[in-house]
Amino acid sequence: MFASLRVRNYRYYATGQVVSLVGTWMQRIAQDWLVLDLSHNSPVALGVASALQFTPTLLLSLWGGVLADRYDKRRMLLMTQTGMGLCALSLGLLDLTHLAQLWHVYLLCLLLGTFSSIDVPARQAFASELVGPAQVGNAVGLNSMTFNAARIVGPSVAGLLITAVGTGWVFVLNAASFLGVLIGMLAMDPKKLFRAKRVPRAPGQLLEGLRYVREQPVLIGVLALVFVVSTLGINFYLTLPLLARNVFHGGPESYGLLTTVLAVGSLLGASLGARRSGRPRLRLVIGAALAFGVLETVAGLMPSILLTAVVLVPTGVAALVFTTAANASVQLSVSPTMRGRVMGLYMLVFLGGTPLGAPLLGLLGQKLGGRAPTVVGGAASVLAVIVVMLVLRRTLRRRARAADVSPATAAI
Repeated sequence: MFASLRVRNYRYYATGQVVSLVGTWMQRIAQDWLVLDLSHNSPVALGVASALQFTPTLLLSLWGGVLADRYDKRRMLLMTQTGMGLCALSLGLLDLTHLAQLWHVYLLCLLLGTFSSIDVPARQAFASELVGPAQVGNAVGLNSMTFNAARIVGPSVAGLLITAVGTGWVFVLNAASFLGVLIGMLAMDPKKLFRAKRVPRAPGQLLEGLRYVREQPVLIGVLALVFVVSTLGINFYLTLPLLARNVFHGGPESYGLLTTVLAVGSLLGASLGARRSGRPRLRLVIGAALAFGVLETVAGLMPSILLTAVVLVPTGVAALVFTTAANASVQLSVSPTMRGRVMGLYMLVFLGGTPLGAPLLGLLGQKLGGRAPTVVGGAASVLAVIVVMLVLRRTLRRRARAADVSPATAAI
C-alpha cells in the first residue's frame, strides 16, 4: 500500500500535501459557513460561490494541461500554490477586520479557481514524474488517502475553530499551511524525478490532445462518467451543508460530523485503491460509480442525521474507489507526452461541470428542499452508468465487427 513512500521525492511531496490539505479542508468548511452567514442561509449563494470557484476550470484547465506538457511541472506548482495561499490570506484578513462582503468571497473564489485550474492538471501529471510509471496507480491511491486523511481532520478542527474564534482565523491558518507544500517541493531532488519528454511549443497542441482522446472510446466513456458523477453526484460541499443546516437544523458541528464520516469512508476507499497495482479494469470504474449513485440516493432519503451519517461511510468508500480507479485508468492509458493534456481534460470534466451543477443543485435545494440535491445527484449517477454501459458496448461491438474481430476479443 505504501510503496511510493520509498521514493524520497514523493515523501517530501506527500508530507507537504498532508499539511496543506488539512488547511484546505478547514477553509472549505469556513468558506461555506461564511457564505451562508453573509447571504442569510441562501442555497443559491452557496451554489454561486462554488460555481465561481470552478468556472475557471472550464476555461483554463485544458490550457493548464498544455502548459504541463511544455514546462517544468515542479516550478509551475510552486507558483500556483503560492497564489492559492495568498488568496486564503486575503480572505482571512478581510474576515478578521469585519470588512468581508459576499462579493469579496465571490471574487476570491474566482481567483482561487484560476490558480487551481493551472495547478490541478500539473499536479495530476506530476505523480508519474515523482514515482515513475510502475507506481502511478499506487501514488494516485496514496494521494487520495492523503486528501481524505486531511478531510477527516480538517472539518473537525474547522468546526471547533469556527465555534471558538470564527471563520477568519481558519482562512489565515490555511494560508500558513501552504508553506508545507512549498517547503516539500523545494526540498526535492530534481535530478531524481522521472521526467517525461517535454513537448516543444507548437500550434495546435490543444486540438492534438482532443483528437488523441477522440480515437479511444473507452477513455471517452470513462470521461463521460466522471463528468456526470462529479457534476451532479460528488457535490458534497454543497449538499452536506444543506442537509446539516436546512434539513436537520444543525450547526457547524453537524456539518463537521457529516463531512468527517464521509471522509472516513473516502479514506477506506482510497486505501483500497492504493492496494491495487496496474491499470484498473473498466468494470471496477463502472461498478463503483453505480454503487456510489445508489448509496447517495439512499443517504438523501434518511430520516435522521445519524442514519445519514451511517450511510455516508459506504458512500465515501464507493466515491473514492470510483475516482481513484478512473484517475489511474486515464493516466495509465495515455502516452507520456500526452499525459498533461489528457489530465487537463480529465480535470475539466471532473471539476468543470461544477459551474453547471452547483447552481442547478442549489436551485433544487431552494425549491424542493435540502434533500433534493443529494437524491437527484445519486439518481443521475445511476442513470449515467446505464447510458455509458449501453453506448460503450455498442461502440466496441461495432468496431470489432468493422475490424473483423470477434466481440469476445474486444471485451472489457
